[in-house]
Amino acid sequence: MSAAGVFAVAFLFLVGIRAEENSSTEEFDVRPGGLEHSYSRSLGEYTCTFTYVAQGGTNEKWQMSVGVSEDDKLFSCSVWRPQGKSYLFFMQFRAAVTGGKIEFSEAYSQASADGRSDVPLKKSEYDVTDTAVFHRPGSFSSSLSKLVIVARSAHDEL
Repeated sequence: MSAAGVFAVAFLFLVGIRAEENSSTEEFDVRPGGLEHSYSRSLGEYTCTFTYVAQGGTNEKWQMSVGVSEDDKLFSCSVWRPQGKSYLFFMQFRAAVTGGKIEFSEAYSQASADGRSDVPLKKSEYDVTDTAVFHRPGSFSSSLSKLVIVARSAHDEL
C-alpha cells in the first residue's frame, strides 16, 4: 500500500471511531523466560491476539488497544510499550486478528533517540497474511516495541 493509501486508511479509521464503547485499551505484562505467552482483546465480533516468546530482563508493562469503526467495517489492534523501546529480546512474535482481513500493518523496533517517532522494522523482518503479522525466522532482529494492524470486516452487509 502506498504512503497515501496508509494515511487514507488511518484517517478513515480514526474519524469513524465512535465513543469509548467502540474502543478499549488495557495494560498487560510481557514476560521474559523463553516460554510462549498470549494476550487477547475482543470487541464485538473482532479479536486481536498477541503471542510472543521473549528473553532477558524483567516483566515490562505493555498495552493493547482495539477499536471498531462506526460502520463496523474496520477494526484496529495496536500493541505497544508506552515507554518506547523494549529491553526484551523477542525470539518470536505474532499478532493475529479474527473477524477481518488485514488491510494495513506496521511493526516497529523502538522509539527514535528523541522519543518523537517510531523506527519501523525492515519489511524483511516480518510477514503479513490476511489475518496475522509475525516475525520472519532468521531475519527478525529480535527488537520489538509496537505493532499496528487495521483489518476490514470479513463480511460486508448486503
